[in-house]
Amino acid sequence: MSGDDRQNEEDRQAELAREHKERQAKRASDQTAKARRNTFIGAGVAVVVVAAGVFAATTLVGNDKGAAEVDAAARASASASPSTSSGPLEPAPSITPTKTGPVSCAYKRETAVPNKFVGLPGKRPNMKLKKMTIEFNRGKVVVDLMTAAAPCSVNSMSFLSKKKFYDNMKCHRLVTPDVAGVHMLQCGDPLAKADGKNPTDGQGTSGYVFTDENIDIPVGKGVVFLTQAGDAAGQNNSQFAFSLSDENVQIGAGYNVLGMVSEGMDTLLAMATSGKDLLLNDADITGDGGTTAPKNPVIIKRITFS
Repeated sequence: MSGDDRQNEEDRQAELAREHKERQAKRASDQTAKARRNTFIGAGVAVVVVAAGVFAATTLVGNDKGAAEVDAAARASASASPSTSSGPLEPAPSITPTKTGPVSCAYKRETAVPNKFVGLPGKRPNMKLKKMTIEFNRGKVVVDLMTAAAPCSVNSMSFLSKKKFYDNMKCHRLVTPDVAGVHMLQCGDPLAKADGKNPTDGQGTSGYVFTDENIDIPVGKGVVFLTQAGDAAGQNNSQFAFSLSDENVQIGAGYNVLGMVSEGMDTLLAMATSGKDLLLNDADITGDGGTTAPKNPVIIKRITFS
């Protein structure tokens, strides 16, 4: 390749990176205004409405994105099914990333929430990582990673796994279609007891945060993504979730997508099948009963990357 060709390629990559960051900034500014009727992913607060046998969970970790809208709608019509959508479901996204991510990552220490700090990840991500393997107490799940589009997210989880951060960790939140209209399993709180009693379950993190990336993908079935505070961009941490149904595309995009489950979807579904198997936490300090833990414990034995 000639010097001019190399320069043109570098210029093209720089332009792609600039456009990507502009899209991220615009999405971050738009998120608080966007209606998310059934959104429930955030950083330590769950919006839960129990009325006429309907339990509407609208957060996984943190303040809900659009929680006020969801809560108000649920109070106005407790009998409405939260799983009803206004149009056809979007297909699950392709594993092939369409954007390139940064080649240097920045992680910021965060002590305002309960955390287990094991250090900060390095700035240079390993761009060769292709798979994440999660060994649960009840089976194995393999995720095909979108490392090129989410290098800092993959880098963070790889670092934490090497520190044995996730070893023997209980997944602290489960929401199912029969009670919430969406189907997801969330893990990554190092302090969670997942017993339906601990008031701070869902708030624990790795003690650092980092910016958004690869946020243009709807969370259809099989998508694995990081969770963060609903109102604030760039607050990703150790917590992550598995999307277990295409109904979840109603939530929209906006979350750091790590990759797609390529093996073990049946294992995940077997661990997270029914709202009857939930522990509802009345002691949740948010007052919303946000810790909806599985009665049959779901425990991460270890996570490895290759």
